Amino acid sequence: MAVVKAFVAFSSLSENSNLRLCYSNEKPQTTHTLIKLFDCLESFETGSRPSGGIIYLDKDEDCALSLGGEQINADGSVDLKKMPLIPIDYFYTATRGKVQQNDILVCKDGALTGKSCYVSNNFPIKEVMVNEHVYILRGNGKINQKILFYLIQSQYVQAQIKDLAYRKKGQPGLNTDHLSKIKIPTFDQPFQKKLLGSVLLLEQKILELKESKLQIEQIINKVFTELLCFDWSEFKKIKSQKRFNATLVDFSKNVDCRLSYKFHNPAGQFIYDFLCSKTKKRIKNFILEPIVLGKSVSPSDYDDEGEFYYIAMSNIKTWAFGPEDCKKVSENYSSSNPNKTVKKDDILLARSGEGTIGKVALIEDEDIQGIFADFTQRIRLKNYNPRLAYYYFRSDFFQYLVYTHKKGLGNNTNIFPSQIQEFPIPDWSEEKQAEIVEKIQTQIDAQSLIDREIEKNTAKINLIIEEAIRNPAYV
Repeated sequence: MAVVKAFVAFSSLSENSNLRLCYSNEKPQTTHTLIKLFDCLESFETGSRPSGGIIYLDKDEDCALSLGGEQINADGSVDLKKMPLIPIDYFYTATRGKVQQNDILVCKDGALTGKSCYVSNNFPIKEVMVNEHVYILRGNGKINQKILFYLIQSQYVQAQIKDLAYRKKGQPGLNTDHLSKIKIPTFDQPFQKKLLGSVLLLEQKILELKESKLQIEQIINKVFTELLCFDWSEFKKIKSQKRFNATLVDFSKNVDCRLSYKFHNPAGQFIYDFLCSKTKKRIKNFILEPIVLGKSVSPSDYDDEGEFYYIAMSNIKTWAFGPEDCKKVSENYSSSNPNKTVKKDDILLARSGEGTIGKVALIEDEDIQGIFADFTQRIRLKNYNPRLAYYYFRSDFFQYLVYTHKKGLGNNTNIFPSQIQEFPIPDWSEEKQAEIVEKIQTQIDAQSLIDREIEKNTAKINLIIEEAIRNPAYV
């Protein structure tokens, strides 16, 4: 994390009602009349989750979408890459927390406090609600709902949120009393209309850019689908069948004696048989050394001054290793576990936990020093392009194999090295592998250019809002 330096007057620290000495940007000045946020709201509410938390159900089951802080992006959009689902019956019996179009969602506690998004999605699931960590804000018309959203995202309001959220012990958080204290500048209707016009023009550009953008998984799946000539429509047709004939002998073939649909549905066998028809090779044919689980750790093993990272499942849940939030371990711990280290081109796979199980990260740092956790497993390959293997592991082909072979109940599911090593993997020549990697990477790089254009236009919107707050004659 970068070090931020700033010259701060002691008098400005004394203005903080909590006498906190940490630096934060000063709230921008405004000459607009101020109004309480509450006076602009028709309603606000939080949601809930079933006892025991969410369960990652099969998307084909009857379920509702449960949005939390992780689904709120910094740019104000909703992230559905990871969809926490809840039973549909719980949604219908819930009396609050149901999401509607044009709602403003605000994360109410934890490290993400104040992060907000505007609901304009066509969700893949009709029934959507928030959990207990998110507020739903609905305006009463005094301030246009879209303008209200951008005001909440502005530095003017975020500075108030940060100040209020830390008026408690432990994790920061907002409550009803805090919300009642937040003030926003009020704009007359002509001003709002002009401001909204400028914002909507940029939003349209952003929308067009997003519609032209492909997700990494889409690129990967498209390339592998073309190479393998796979018919996803046939797969989906088989997967949609909820009834099929089976005998007791079929169930007895499952070494764990699992009787549920997930472990015996024809779609799983269909994709496995297809891959086996394309290759005789298994992952075990390309491993340099046995796939192994990582090492557990105790609190006393952590050391902020240590040189080795402790790479947990949470550090690879974004499909890449991120050292920013990765803890470090002591020299004694790292030297005692030389066989649990990682090096460049290793692939780490999360072996447990719904929503994370099956996710992988390719180690790309030549000089990395790290120990991988016991809920991950290390795959070290030979005679196979590690980046191609990484892309294959991210594909729906491999991920569905994980889905149909994982063991356990509820959120406590696991996949083990003995299973992973038996999964089929396409066998191409070294030259072909390099060609496929280049094809995928070129398309991924093109998406980065689109991301930069989206960021530029988002920054323009933020600038318009900030200037409108400061200067009534800006629009």
